[in-house]
Amino acid sequence: MTHYHLILASTSPRRREFIKILGLPVSLISPGAAAGDVDETPQLNERPDELVQRLSHLKAQAVAKHLPQLWPQFNLGPATDLVIIGSDTEVALDGQVLGKPASPAAAVTMLRALRGRPHEVLSGVTTLHLRQVEQAPQPTFTLGRSLTRLHRSQVWLRAFTEAELNAYVATGSPLDKAGAYGIQDPFQPVAHLDGCYASVMGLPLAELAACLAEIGLSLPPIFSLCSRHTGTTCCQTTSTAAPLC
Repeated sequence: MTHYHLILASTSPRRREFIKILGLPVSLISPGAAAGDVDETPQLNERPDELVQRLSHLKAQAVAKHLPQLWPQFNLGPATDLVIIGSDTEVALDGQVLGKPASPAAAVTMLRALRGRPHEVLSGVTTLHLRQVEQAPQPTFTLGRSLTRLHRSQVWLRAFTEAELNAYVATGSPLDKAGAYGIQDPFQPVAHLDGCYASVMGLPLAELAACLAEIGLSLPPIFSLCSRHTGTTCCQTTSTAAPLC
């Protein structure tokens, strides 16, 4: 019987929260620590949806290429396959990727631009399946299926006041987030969401579950896991825009 060990190629605390609710053995590794920083610069004329899928694949590949140096971090048994997971999330306004703000002032500018307007949040997720073909003297793997999927959400920020905006930026929370906001933050920046709450947070769970199912790894109903963790209605149970405040 084949067992699976997940490797999440991310330092994001939001993605690390979500991967743990799947209830599977998992290691958490920075793709940068494995292979140097992944260059997240958009390519010439690259669309936001193309960017997130490419970067999710690059992050997974960065870990896969340096697995021999990472063996001591794993506790693998016989017939244990690895599934490396890479993910990337970007906020796009009028087709342009906003990225993460470089300063509090940049965060203020982004939030003003997004306030009261619809924008897209795109998340790409990649799974690299590595089949174990030999265990001693150290595990040896062959590449199985590589799958990449995309989730596209439409989000409307609420009409927060300037005082609310400045107080939020002063907390520092927007500075490590694409688009300068976190949907889960107490600030409650989002008024309406048409899409996936988990994907906006950084990991499209339904798409990840679909990738895992294609390599033979089944999970409990994803809407149950997602709803229990986020306290919101999972997009797998509704397709209508959901009010969040």
